[in-house]
Parts: sequence; structure tokens; C-alpha cells
Amino acid sequence: MTHVFGATSTTDEVLAGVDLRGKRILVTGTSAGLGVETARVLVAHGANVVGAARDLAKAERATAGVREAARTNDTTFDLVELDLASLASVRACADRLVEDARPFDIVIANAGVMAPPFGRTADGFETQFGTNHLGHFVLVNRIAGLLGEGGRLVNLSSAGHRFADVDLDDPNFERTAYDPWVAYGRSKTANALFAVAFDLRHRARGVRATAVHPGGIRTELSRYMTAADEEALIGSINAAHAAAGLPPFVFKTIPQGAATSVWAAAVADADAIGGRYCEDCHVAEVQDGEGIRGGVRPYAIDADRAEALWRKSEELVGERF
Repeated sequence: MTHVFGATSTTDEVLAGVDLRGKRILVTGTSAGLGVETARVLVAHGANVVGAARDLAKAERATAGVREAARTNDTTFDLVELDLASLASVRACADRLVEDARPFDIVIANAGVMAPPFGRTADGFETQFGTNHLGHFVLVNRIAGLLGEGGRLVNLSSAGHRFADVDLDDPNFERTAYDPWVAYGRSKTANALFAVAFDLRHRARGVRATAVHPGGIRTELSRYMTAADEEALIGSINAAHAAAGLPPFVFKTIPQGAATSVWAAAVADADAIGGRYCEDCHVAEVQDGEGIRGGVRPYAIDADRAEALWRKSEELVGERF
């Protein structure tokens, strides 16, 4: 019998009865929130997990329980240093993984930043586009050969993609007035489009890619938001929900928020999710209505747009993949 999961499903419920022994999985952003929960549940089900984090000391503290569980469960949990806001760090991390040569079955690109004040990465990119998209773009493409047949890439996008399409003419806000939510939207659309283009390039060899929206969760991701910011955002979401005849917004717990990631990584049918955008443990419907709500905007899964972003990303990072 096929289980039907939804918005309130947790990681433990999604992976109930799933044996991941022998699987090796890379999860970025394992120093807090969804990344730690994702690593925890994967290790609990027998996977060997490599966590990537910018602050290794913080990650060690945050994942102490995961490491202990790995010992008792006869699996492994390792950490690697990865600062997605520095392509030198990204390339060094990728080089270490490639040199190690052990394959991955799944890569979950979980790390990210949301709505900070304007800033630039070490390479001069706008912080959110550079960190959320370009950092993962370089990392994943450099280790793509470690993903073998049956492998999967899961990119964490967001309903925030509805704030904005990517801007291929001015990706770094050099001529556009900076808006933190527009920048966040661009980066989350980029995460979804990257999955589309990666899936097109690798599906013939049995590797699939998808993007997921975890839902609204209170984690460190929202550290740049004030109480007034949060109230205004929830108000706009509820207005969009009301206009669409949907119930009011409800925050997810962290185990509920990470559920769609692990569902897409280890439970969902690969052909069903390949090149698609998922939410609440199902493939989202294309929805072009206004406001931040369910569904995916057409531009976030458009193959031509994905190809254009891929070419622009290669130009920006100075590498071809």
C-alpha cells in the first residue's frame, strides 16, 4: 500500500520502514535547523551521512547527537567545511570529496540564507544569489561524477520563489534597487531552475534532480527578520490564502519541514519528481496566482529559463560544466 504524506508528515513518518543502509548522502547546512534534522533521520535509518557547514565548531556542537547515533547504529557521520559564500571554499570542499572518491547516492542542497541586508560574497556576488545558488551550482557540478545510477539531487527552494524570477541581466543588483525579499525570491527560483537543468543533463545516466519547498518553519534562516517583518509576511501570506480560498498559514515543526527533503531523496518515485518542484511531500501543481502560497510558478520550472540560468551561472563562476 502506498502511503500518502502531507503538510504535517514528519521525517520519521516519511521514512518509516525505509532502510538506507549502504547509502551515502551529502547534506549541506548541517549546523542548525533542517540540516541537522535531515542528518539525524538519515543516520537513524542507516545512511552514512556527510554534513557540510561553514562553521565546523558550531556544526560539531549541533550534530553531537547525530554522531553518537551513528556510532550506535553502526553507520558514519562526518563533517566537511563548506562556505558557500566563497567559491574558493566551495572548490576546496569539492576537491576533497572528489579526491576521496567515495560515491554519493543522494545530495541534499539544504544550506541557505534569507533576506539579509545587502551584501556581497567573497567573489562579489549578491549574498543570496551567490550563496543559495552559485555556491551550490559549483559544488554540485564539481562532484556530479560521484552520483551514480539511481542518484538524486534535492535542492531546497521555497515558496519564496514566487517573490521574483531570476534576473539574468542584473543578477547582483548592480543597477537595480536592492530588496531583500526580491533577492531571496530570485535565489529560490534559481534553486528550482538548477534542479530542472541538472535533471535534463543527468537523467539519461539514471541521476535525477528535484527542488523542494520545506514550508514555513522557525529556524535560524529567519534571523534577519524582526517581529514586525514576520507579522507583515504572515499577513501577506494569509491574504493570498484567503483570496484563493485556502486556510490560514501555520508554521511547521522542524521535523515536518525536513520531511519533504527526505521524501524526495529516498521515498518518492524518481520519474515523478525529476525536474519538478515538490511541497508537502508531493509534486506541486503549477500555480500562477498572486501571493506567497502553494504551487509553483511556471517560470521556476521552465526548461528554457533553466538553460539560460545555467549558461549565465557558468559565465559568472568562470567554469563550464
